Amino acid sequence: MKRTGILNAPLSGALATLGHTDLIMIVDAGFPIPPTANRIDLALAENLPDLRTVIGLIADEIVVEGVVRADDVPSNNPRLDEWLLERFAGAEFSTRSHADILGRTAAEAKVIVRTGAFEPWGNVGLFCGVDVPRWFGGDGVVAPDYYADRL
Repeated sequence: MKRTGILNAPLSGALATLGHTDLIMIVDAGFPIPPTANRIDLALAENLPDLRTVIGLIADEIVVEGVVRADDVPSNNPRLDEWLLERFAGAEFSTRSHADILGRTAAEAKVIVRTGAFEPWGNVGLFCGVDVPRWFGGDGVVAPDYYADRL
């Protein structure tokens, strides 16, 4: 039996497939997930599980180098935006139009995880990174300059 972390077998397995620059989206209960997406549905009831819990658990298991959310989030759901900025300090943040998040961004995602969240603009994409000190820590290996702040 697995001791810690995510116990949901499909989600745990999907996380193991993620590589550098892959996008995983964690979305609210009403997100229109494309029929061809690798969909992991965790929704049980309203706000079960909630968005922040699922994002936090996933973030504990992957390296996140980028966060994307709808351009409406900073103004229309500032508490979510503040939480994301704090939780992913050091990650690169970007915004896209709400329509783009629902369409093109969703199509780019390797995995889409549906929560039970009833939260406006509660759709967040995480771009996977690498553990720079471990990846570039070998004898004689030099990390690229753009990773200097992560060593």
